[in-house]
Amino acid sequence: MLMKTFRKELWFNIPERRALINITPQVEAALAESGISEGLVLVNAMHISASVFINDDEAGLMQDWEHWLEELAPEKPYSRYRHNDTGEDNADAHLKRTILGREVVVAITAGKLDFGPWERIFYGEFDGRRRKRVLVKIIGE
Repeated sequence: MLMKTFRKELWFNIPERRALINITPQVEAALAESGISEGLVLVNAMHISASVFINDDEAGLMQDWEHWLEELAPEKPYSRYRHNDTGEDNADAHLKRTILGREVVVAITAGKLDFGPWERIFYGEFDGRRRKRVLVKIIGE
């Protein structure tokens, strides 16, 4: 069989500074649109203060993520970060992105995302209030 590729951008404009959003339905829609039934999908945040990661979609866990990330890289005081000396106020967002990562890769089997139990794909926004994109790149047959 001939290998195919498919590319789609998902756009987000989160009105809050931070959010964790289950984007599995959008990735599944891109997979269906691609027509690829066996292969791999790469999903990556195309902005340095946002993340894509895999975890369980459970409300308590999402709150735990938010609290844990804020403990590791608190937003304030802004003066604690050298990056913010440039006039920015988002150094914490860069650190949070590094903790959760830039991208995920998921196997595609029989036209479906080949997840483990409870796995879902999330977009993590840590410096919102502007338009950002996520790349979905699918390769396979």
